[in-house]
Amino acid sequence: MADMSAFRDAVSRWAAGGPGGPASDLVGQLGLRTAVLLEGPSDLAAIEALATRRGRDLAAEGVCVVSMGGAMSVGHYAGLLGPPGLGLHLRGLCDEREQRFYERGLKRARAPHRGFFVCVADLEDELIRALGTARVEEIIRTEGDLRAWQTFLHQPAHHGRPRQQQLRRFLGTKKGRKIRYGHLLVENLDPGHVPAPLDDLFASL
Repeated sequence: MADMSAFRDAVSRWAAGGPGGPASDLVGQLGLRTAVLLEGPSDLAAIEALATRRGRDLAAEGVCVVSMGGAMSVGHYAGLLGPPGLGLHLRGLCDEREQRFYERGLKRARAPHRGFFVCVADLEDELIRALGTARVEEIIRTEGDLRAWQTFLHQPAHHGRPRQQQLRRFLGTKKGRKIRYGHLLVENLDPGHVPAPLDDLFASL
């Protein structure tokens, strides 16, 4: 039986130049109505973690979360999945510095940008601010990454930077770390302190 991972795989192949038929067929089979466009897999991990915490089955609601592999792909993916392509409603997150790029890409795809919610730096930054730096460092210790964190802090390039920026940079220094912590940071959020862009995205689904 087809599932959302099959649809995501079909969309990835389509975006890379393959046929669009398999993705189109799965829309009907899965009852899809909305695609959430995200820059990368760490954002996807955070969305899935929050859905679990809130008891939401996005697949059953006809919502598929798609990692685009970079913000520069938004116009392409919006064209495939939005009004010119599969006709799905589009939602997503974007970083403040890329907001105008998103607006241009969505406009070319004739997709409204009002369903895209803006993070100041990125989603990791929003999550770190929501949790507080002390709590994030506690999570790092709990996860057994204290030595790596201390080594990072001793590197001259990071001296003098605000703790918030140091933590954000640390999460991106090892392959797979951002994905793992995207999930962990959401799991540790106080339900009343979910970052506004993330909370607004879920409210729109």
